[in-house]
Amino acid sequence: MKKDEKIYTKIGAIIREFRESYKGKGLSQDELASKIDVQSNTVSRWETATYKIKIADLEKLAGFFTVPISKFFPEEYASSETNQLRATLLSATADLHEDDIKALAEFAEFRRMRKVLEKESKK
Repeated sequence: MKKDEKIYTKIGAIIREFRESYKGKGLSQDELASKIDVQSNTVSRWETATYKIKIADLEKLAGFFTVPISKFFPEEYASSETNQLRATLLSATADLHEDDIKALAEFAEFRRMRKVLEKESKK
């Protein structure tokens, strides 16, 4: 299993855990879908990692369950400060136009390459 597939499987398990323990009674997949305004089979597909959940949908779930979006990321992804910052960045960019996201990606790549060059110049 590829690393990106693994994270979606883990996110799906976390969604299921939140859904099944909601207010001590749990919710069906259909009930949750209705509450967050998605198709009824979508929750099932997130939980089985058939669909790769979008950040906007994670934000809906976080709002519904009243938890930070980082709660949907497995510990190995969300425990470090850097990864929490990454989750925050993903959340902050959810509604940006594709061109803006590309510009941010280019800027991030520029910053990464600058660090590589700085390391190399110190050798």
